[in-house]
Amino acid sequence: MSAAIRYELVSMDVRSHEFVLRMRVAEPATEGQRLQLPAWIPGSYMIRDFARSITEIGARDERGPVSMHKLDKQTWELGRCEGELVVYYRVYAFDLSVRSAYLDHTRAYFNGTSVFLYLPERQDATWEFLLAAPREGGGQDWAVATSLQATDVDERGFGLYAGEGYDRLTDCPVEIGRFERAEFQVSNLSHEFVISDGGRFDMRRVCTDVAEICREHVGMFGELPASRYVFLTLATADGYGGLEHADSTSLMCKRSDLPAHGLGKADKGYRQYLGLCSHEYFHLWNVKRIRPARLAEADLGREAYTELLWAFEGITSYYDELALVRSGVLSAEDYLDLVAATVTRVLRTPGRARQSIAESSFDAWTKFYKQDENAPNAIVSYYTKGALVAFGLDVEIRVQSGDTLSLDDLMRRLWSRYGKKGEGIPERAIELELAELLGVTLEPFFCDYVYGTEDLPLETWFDRLGIGFRARAAENNEDTGGYRADPPAEESGPGLGARFEQQPAGLRLTHVIAGTAAQEAGLAPGDLLAAIDGERATASNIGELLRRMHGDEAEVHFFRRDRLMSVMLPNRPAAADTSDLWLRPEDALAPGVLARRVAWLQSNRTRVG
Repeated sequence: MSAAIRYELVSMDVRSHEFVLRMRVAEPATEGQRLQLPAWIPGSYMIRDFARSITEIGARDERGPVSMHKLDKQTWELGRCEGELVVYYRVYAFDLSVRSAYLDHTRAYFNGTSVFLYLPERQDATWEFLLAAPREGGGQDWAVATSLQATDVDERGFGLYAGEGYDRLTDCPVEIGRFERAEFQVSNLSHEFVISDGGRFDMRRVCTDVAEICREHVGMFGELPASRYVFLTLATADGYGGLEHADSTSLMCKRSDLPAHGLGKADKGYRQYLGLCSHEYFHLWNVKRIRPARLAEADLGREAYTELLWAFEGITSYYDELALVRSGVLSAEDYLDLVAATVTRVLRTPGRARQSIAESSFDAWTKFYKQDENAPNAIVSYYTKGALVAFGLDVEIRVQSGDTLSLDDLMRRLWSRYGKKGEGIPERAIELELAELLGVTLEPFFCDYVYGTEDLPLETWFDRLGIGFRARAAENNEDTGGYRADPPAEESGPGLGARFEQQPAGLRLTHVIAGTAAQEAGLAPGDLLAAIDGERATASNIGELLRRMHGDEAEVHFFRRDRLMSVMLPNRPAAADTSDLWLRPEDALAPGVLARRVAWLQSNRTRVG
């Protein structure tokens, strides 16, 4: 065996949904060693305890069985051994998400953190991975898609892969099955697109649009730090998500989000999918290379705390949609429609007054990734509010520099000073780097909007770009705001102040928002709201029932723990938590404001040929 460690995926038991693996260690420590499996996967900040999926494990050497005993939930200690150490084990794989592993008769998929054991003292060792082709279970015509470096594989991708370091081994998800594959070039480098179970869709349109988005991101940073890139997408009936990797990404989307042949203007679903592709590709720089020092040094066996997720996920969330308009894939109007929806999500989170985005970043392990029915009242998303803070920071940099600098320049500086050198960013380094770049501190901005809970001055920020903004009450349950070329007159009737799901017997309340009529009346998450003023309540008529309220209150009937109850719902105005945005006419803008708006939306693609 040429590598220090060799992994072998021996077989795939589709009936039990188990991968059967071997790990061979050429020169193990004769006095024994420890084996571990990660507790979490980089990019998803929650303890997932992947070791719980190991259903069988054992070890042997040239003499026979080697003793093993468990030290904790993810660590095994092995006894003395001589010659090659072989560890054999089975991993249950039935998690359809982008974070773990999955196996059935239709496809196989895994992230290395959920299937590859490691020796804590030898994480930098060279390795080989032998991926055997299925011989039964319907997988005889399956192919492989991954960014792992192939050394000796067949035309379908089965065979030997090799590399150095456990981080590299686990940073390349593997998709195995029947899928549609295409390729495009960005900066003369291959970009492979793989979509599994997509049904009928226009792959050419996807590749054309995503290629332009990729070129936009490359143009902003000025270079592409990868030799190739792979997009892996699983399409499902109702899925959404993504996880970044150094030179690939794993995505999930609805089949309906993929563009049909003949699609003209991008619809809502396709815009969402393009934004997801854009988001994960931007992570190629921001997170995978420009990253917090605390994550760069992280132990995958335990939590790694940082206050900087707002910058790495929030700034990425800002640029993922901005790149859609800069690349020409979306119009400015369609872009503002997306921004308005982000503003609405933040306005509908009272927790923004309790938790800063720095605290949200730090508490991701216990709060953001473990949300309950009180989450909207207690926490704020470092993704959505982080995106708005990034937007505001971009505006402030432009204004403070006399429109000679922007957030683009800060990101290029972070790339040059940290990302290219492989150095992690200390906790407060971003504002220090910005102060040095700008020649003036923006400490009040960071104190108020990053480390504090002050409401964002959105109207001021949008005004500086010649964009109209207002917050109003929602018109109905489906209203999330958007681009409004001719905003309607503002009207505000009574509001419930609760989120709900339609069920046959009524509306199941999922969240009761702080400071609203529902909370004041004593309604709670889990209540099944049946009627308002004696009339059955449904998702389609609740707005009308509330508008018909006479006087100061209305009687509400609901079930709690299967007991029928009633309370009086006070007549309170619906919250102004829905955003409208619009482009102000060019002839109504001062020249400086119009020039700033043009520069803000302008492409960076001319920076790279």
